[in-house]
Amino acid sequence: MGKDYSIEQVETPEQLEWRAIGDGLRAYNTEQAGDDSYQHVCFMLKDAEGTILGGLLGATYWGWLFVNLMWVSKELRGQGYGRELLNLAEDLARERGATHAYLDTFTFQAPVFYQKCGYEVFGELKDFPPGHDRFFMTKTLV
Repeated sequence: MGKDYSIEQVETPEQLEWRAIGDGLRAYNTEQAGDDSYQHVCFMLKDAEGTILGGLLGATYWGWLFVNLMWVSKELRGQGYGRELLNLAEDLARERGATHAYLDTFTFQAPVFYQKCGYEVFGELKDFPPGHDRFFMTKTLV
């Protein structure tokens, strides 16, 4: 390594670090694969008082929907809200031109739910976290 460079550990990366690394990677990716047309996806499940009881966070880019986070409060699970959140995200992704979706989930979360919604496992990490598995899933949207 050159004398004029150093590597330092940052315990709690702040916006400056995330932005510098993210912008650098984004520029390289665009150079290699073209504009990703990145757009956020966010749907919130709220009660009459505005309390957030669930939601979905993700993004569309390069013709794909990425479901990053999805959660429904315990008292509302099994009532169709998760499916509705996922359907809304998939519909929005289709409107934006996405043809596929992907996500990851753990054995203690919702792999069966996602399979019922048409997602298929394409990768698995065993014993992550210990005693559980992590699944990577995909779905064709067209």
